[in-house]
Amino acid sequence: MTLETILGYLGLGLVLALAGIGSAIGTTIAGNAAEGGLKKKPEASGNFMVLSALPATQGIYGFVAFFMLMGNVPEQGLKVFGIGLCVGLVCMISAIRQGKVCANGIVGVSQGHDVFTNTLIYAALPEFYAILGLVGALMV
Repeated sequence: MTLETILGYLGLGLVLALAGIGSAIGTTIAGNAAEGGLKKKPEASGNFMVLSALPATQGIYGFVAFFMLMGNVPEQGLKVFGIGLCVGLVCMISAIRQGKVCANGIVGVSQGHDVFTNTLIYAALPEFYAILGLVGALMV
């Protein structure tokens, strides 16, 4: 096995792991806020669930990138490594930041403010960069 192939497989692991780690952290941040919010406003649990689940999408993008890149490892290991690292980092950071946006929205809803729709819009902003990362990987 060549160094390029090893790096390619490392890139596959990175895209999957980093995106998954980001989603796990992001959903936990929002989920923690939801647990606190349920104490104040239990009737908003559906809204809290939606906002808590949003950061999970970056893990799905990492999974999609993993399958897209899987067949290219033997021939293009360096390319797969670069794409995997970049897409994984973008997904990880955007999921964590999106979790924080959602957590703040959950706090606002639990305090009686009508911010659910606005929070969805604000949460779409970091999501956009994860989507751009995935689309960029498709284009290479």
